[in-house]
Amino acid sequence: MLGLKLATDPRWVNIVEKNLEEILTDHAYCEQKAATNAISMIVRFPAYPDMVQIMSEVAIEEMEHFAMVHKLITDRNLTFGKERRDPYVKDLMGFMIGGDEEQQFIDRMLVSAMIEARSCERFRILSEELEDEELRVFYRSLMESEARHYTTFIKLAKKHAVKIDVDKRWNDFLDYEANVMKKYGNTETIHG
Repeated sequence: MLGLKLATDPRWVNIVEKNLEEILTDHAYCEQKAATNAISMIVRFPAYPDMVQIMSEVAIEEMEHFAMVHKLITDRNLTFGKERRDPYVKDLMGFMIGGDEEQQFIDRMLVSAMIEARSCERFRILSEELEDEELRVFYRSLMESEARHYTTFIKLAKKHAVKIDVDKRWNDFLDYEANVMKKYGNTETIHG
């Protein structure tokens, strides 16, 4: 369903399990950044009323996820550290073309879809491979949400594309992301 061309090595979960505090802190900030991204799209593209409504809902849901992850951190007496940079997202942004408003809109939707797709894949691995039962159940529930967000971004891109072949652009993006992922999968972060 996701179409990712380079799967995460399942051994990544072994790295994660060595430092749950780090993965949970990174995850919390990923949720906060996803909410911020939804809000920034509302500000940047107000001419798309359906997208504005959907992104309002996404922003709320992502902040709810942030609160859930933060609660896990505090309930486990872990430390919620400072925000981490996400080099994976920065690498994805490097594939954006710029151009007219349609191109910028489509690329923002596809970058967002890609982040959600990779997060969904990582959450699936965590839900299947972690030894911690509570976290397996937690990541399973969030995996379904990420999949829904992924499809939402793709649908919005296709709905509002006029000159751009979204399927071709998405396939090009999948190729690019597969190359980007070759340098990730060795840290206890959601995308690292």
